[in-house]
Amino acid sequence: MNNIGGLLIDLDGTLFHGGRMIPGADKLITGLRAADIPFLFVTNNSSRTPVNVAAHLSGMGIEAKAEEVCTSSLAAARYIAEESPEARVAILGEEGLIEACAAAGLTIVTDDPQYVVQGIDRSFTYNSLAQASRWIIAGAKFVLTNPDLMLPSDDGVMPGAGTLGAAIEAASGVSPVVIGKPESHLINYAVSVLGIKQKEAVVVGDNMRTDILAGANAGCRTILVLTGLTTQDNLEHYKSVTGVIPDEICSDLAELMSMLGV
Repeated sequence: MNNIGGLLIDLDGTLFHGGRMIPGADKLITGLRAADIPFLFVTNNSSRTPVNVAAHLSGMGIEAKAEEVCTSSLAAARYIAEESPEARVAILGEEGLIEACAAAGLTIVTDDPQYVVQGIDRSFTYNSLAQASRWIIAGAKFVLTNPDLMLPSDDGVMPGAGTLGAAIEAASGVSPVVIGKPESHLINYAVSVLGIKQKEAVVVGDNMRTDILAGANAGCRTILVLTGLTTQDNLEHYKSVTGVIPDEICSDLAELMSMLGV
């Protein structure tokens, strides 16, 4: 693959599974640095700050810096700040989203918001649902960091930000602006951070429904790695479901490194 201006690399399922590094992930990042190929870690996870994401990667042996991390929280905060600087926002979310909104100069409020921005929120309650719905019905704009319905955990799957968002949407009758993959906002944000054009960016990920579809929606090239959700056995199914065909497919990270020449 030629004329690569930068890689936008997914995390869970691409570089690691939970707390376990996928073989070759550390060598891939080391190789990209040595070859001076720009890259960013791009994740739908809205709960962690970039510092925490980088620490999680580093703890597994994958060299990472906070400034190399793009989260759905950062992209959501940027989206709101560009549309309405210093806007009043009510947050249903965790540390990563709160920190991103504050850093973007948004005004965090608990009443009369212009925006309701929601991510994963493990303290979500019936009252949260009722209040958010009232604000949105009254005219606040509903922004959802990412549409993931379920998340993996040590105890099995748990409801994700998209599940909470679906409840708010059902109660308010208003569909949110979705920032994370498979929508294009997060990818567009990451491209802008790298300072390159869409056609120069390559999205690398394991999930046809999120990573690869988001790359296609943003006008980027895509590389599917069969290290996570998408496998050789279900690949044709996901091609049919998404209507998208990756530009390249690699069976593992060693094949990806060989393709990139690192």
